[in-house]
Amino acid sequence: MLAQAIEMESEAYAKAVDCLTKDQNASLAFYDSPAEHWDHLRTSNPIESVFATVRHRTVRTKGSLSWKIAQLMVFKLVMAAARTWRRLKGQNQLPKLIAGARFLDGIEVIETKPQSAA
Repeated sequence: MLAQAIEMESEAYAKAVDCLTKDQNASLAFYDSPAEHWDHLRTSNPIESVFATVRHRTVRTKGSLSWKIAQLMVFKLVMAAARTWRRLKGQNQLPKLIAGARFLDGIEVIETKPQSAA
């Protein structure tokens, strides 16, 4: 009985290990970005959190007079909510990312070209 339980557990762990090794690159891609950006990358749903204020207000004001008034209201709500948004850390790293710089464990990898003697 105990041997069967141990065998069943080892099979379950084998599946977990297979899953982790199969998805290793995707799981560790987080560390290929600058360390300053890690806080922002860990958020579960940044789009939803940004527009939560708008969604809560517009549901309660369904009978707006026209489409233009509804657009104006949404714009004003987003502008008001933008004052409390967290600023992006590591803004100086964005041009490096766009240019294709590589990062390893959050630190930029600077590749040096080998020098030859003249």
